[in-house]
Amino acid sequence: MLEAAKHGNVEFINAMREANHDLLWAMDDHGRDIFSYAVLHRKYNVFQLMSSLCGNKDIINYTTDMLGNNLLHLAARLGPLSDLNLRPGAALQMQREIQWFKAVVEVVHIKCREAKNDEGKKPEEIFIETHKELMKDGEKWAKETAATFAIVGGLVITVMFAAIFTVPGGLLQDTGTPILIKQKRFTVFIVADVISLLASIITVLIYIDLQTSRYAPTDFLKRLPIKIMSGLGFLSLSLVSMMIAYCAALGIVLQKSSLYKHFYVGIVVLACVLFILLVPLQLISQIVNFTTVNPINGRQETFIRRVFRYSRVFVKIR
Repeated sequence: MLEAAKHGNVEFINAMREANHDLLWAMDDHGRDIFSYAVLHRKYNVFQLMSSLCGNKDIINYTTDMLGNNLLHLAARLGPLSDLNLRPGAALQMQREIQWFKAVVEVVHIKCREAKNDEGKKPEEIFIETHKELMKDGEKWAKETAATFAIVGGLVITVMFAAIFTVPGGLLQDTGTPILIKQKRFTVFIVADVISLLASIITVLIYIDLQTSRYAPTDFLKRLPIKIMSGLGFLSLSLVSMMIAYCAALGIVLQKSSLYKHFYVGIVVLACVLFILLVPLQLISQIVNFTTVNPINGRQETFIRRVFRYSRVFVKIR
């Protein structure tokens, strides 16, 4: 039973329960039961199953092992690599660990939060002690990611700022007005250029903020992931706008050659769509899912609640 709980095999647990209900209270040599194994090995399906089967909150609230550890002490320990590796990057792995700790806090009695084990340690103390290295790795990962994206944003700023003064078609020498200012393609070029420039500036500011942010354990829960996601979103907007500006400029340059114009513009637009769908949105979607999932029940918030919650967090960040 304990091995089944360790590997998240709820089918086996159900089958053995039907054969002998007393097997639900199996314990190892350290006095740890199926609940403890579900928390230690981060198996939310086992924890949810046991909660529904037992229905006795006292079992969750007051159970301790032979070392005086309650469920919150066990949740404070570093999770197995098999669970951590489900997420890319140490910062998102740290987020997972905090989510599990917070989720267990919600189901245990309030006294468990301040309870000490036989070593005289509280759950939060154990959490800080066992997650020091992961926190350092998470900070390093976030700063390196921010530095890389900030460099890309800086390059886009340079290119798009220079493009304003070297517009396609040239300028009138007497007034300095763009020659093709009345063309629709030129309007698209200017609007896309401005959007790309502003989005790049916001991207760089977000990632500069990431470089100077504090990296307390609670910051990994929502604040840092939302900043990373926002920066990546603005950077994606900047790159897509840059490609649109390039397509508009290419259409102006090749306007007398319709065959080559449509061919090249089509290739650039296709590359733009593939980029925005395959690379940034995938990571953004992962961060959104990671930030809204509840490790205990495995469910996610609805879209409306998610937007409302993000808006409140964004206001607090500002």
